[in-house]
Amino acid sequence: MITGMITGISAYILATLVASGLLDFRFLLLLIPFFTLIMILELYRRQEKPFDSLAHTVFCIIYTALPFSLFPFTAFGREGINSIIPYEGNIFSPGIVIGFFILLWVNDTGAYVTGITLGKHKLMERISPKKSWEGFAGGAVFSVLSAWLLSGLLGVLDTREWVIFALIVAVSGTFGDLIESMLKRSTGIKDSGSIMPGHGGFMDRFDSTLLSFPLVFLFIVFFG
Repeated sequence: MITGMITGISAYILATLVASGLLDFRFLLLLIPFFTLIMILELYRRQEKPFDSLAHTVFCIIYTALPFSLFPFTAFGREGINSIIPYEGNIFSPGIVIGFFILLWVNDTGAYVTGITLGKHKLMERISPKKSWEGFAGGAVFSVLSAWLLSGLLGVLDTREWVIFALIVAVSGTFGDLIESMLKRSTGIKDSGSIMPGHGGFMDRFDSTLLSFPLVFLFIVFFG
């Protein structure tokens, strides 16, 4: 767990320094020794199932650290809404990050409200009994409407790109939520942690982010 956390934190720090222009892109290759160390240390832990240990550690890094490490690349070098924290030496705008979380939360709220009022057809009852197709559609509609409003406030992308942005968030965010539920069910736990009681754990507040932001990032890189 310790080596996994160190590698994940290092990935985010290196990504931020590279995105800001303080380090060359090649410095990301420094993560290779961290992954190598994780495997070497497993030789000395004498675990009954070292493959399971390595699989859990590496998967957690890919599942949690990698998506968050992409955030800096969408902020540095882009123009739009200004940051409240002055930053000299590089162009910086948190518009995409702010817009992403707004759309994500609007989608979740819209899906919840629509689901409890109109929901009749289960989306994937085996994994999440409360989710419905009506809720999914409602969340998507609310997200698109919000994207249309945000396009004039946050800038960075044009209106059409913000709408596509919202649709990606609505679809992939829903799958991200379902995947988190699947993982919790497979391990027999109800909450991912005890830091946020009543919310399913800290991971439940960001489960949609882990799947949706990498796809949003790809859209921005190729079309934004």
